[in-house]
Amino acid sequence: MSVTEGVLERDGGERLAYVRCAGQGPGVMFLGGFHSDMTGLKAGWLQAWAQARGRAFLRFDYSGHGASGGRFEDGCIGQWAGDAIAVLDALTDGPQILVGSSMGAWLAILTALARPQRAAALLTVAAAPDFTEDLMLPALTTEQRQVLQRDGRVLLPSSYADGPYPITAQLLDDGRRHLVLRAPLPLTQPARLLHGTADVDVPWSRSLQLLEALSGDDVRLTLIKGGDHRLSSPAQLAVLGQTLDELSACCDGYCD
Repeated sequence: MSVTEGVLERDGGERLAYVRCAGQGPGVMFLGGFHSDMTGLKAGWLQAWAQARGRAFLRFDYSGHGASGGRFEDGCIGQWAGDAIAVLDALTDGPQILVGSSMGAWLAILTALARPQRAAALLTVAAAPDFTEDLMLPALTTEQRQVLQRDGRVLLPSSYADGPYPITAQLLDDGRRHLVLRAPLPLTQPARLLHGTADVDVPWSRSLQLLEALSGDDVRLTLIKGGDHRLSSPAQLAVLGQTLDELSACCDGYCD
């Protein structure tokens, strides 16, 4: 099963790093989280899962993330969704199971809306759709709001990085233009949603909102007791693999 590492050059000049594994379809495409990259534990674990089953697999970095070009603080939800759509179009063949982690779940939804015939199914992990509007903005202090209004950016501490994240007014404004939980989502593909009950970054109620918004009948939410936002312990990754096995079997029939 061949593995290719490369760079996709978008029309706008962005250079997106990726790793692609050849295999049978429907393929699996992994969309990572906010300020994360494709070298994370889940991305590598999913690649091993796919290779063990001869399944096509793709992981990549959004612009401003990981090995891709650009600055993180210049990016926004619309741009990163555009990255995902460009990667789907250029680097995958046929139907794909979109696996989105945290922010990646939001981008997977936007990708499926843009390319409904290419999205065979959705699998979300600690889904964070609309997080800029519903979680990030309300958490800002009065002082942070003042800094954001004055400078167009504010630095927020993070437990997932060595330093703070630069949060821009552009990110928040653009996120507002891409909200997906304000109305029913016209996505009827099979969907599986995983969320930890001890997630302090994104409450599990966010996945419940997503379940209610999706229009399909084959949509299931699995709550993992005590699971945090990462959901990356061996036992939690086993649940991810079992869920993907089930979803893949469902999609094999869906895509025939």
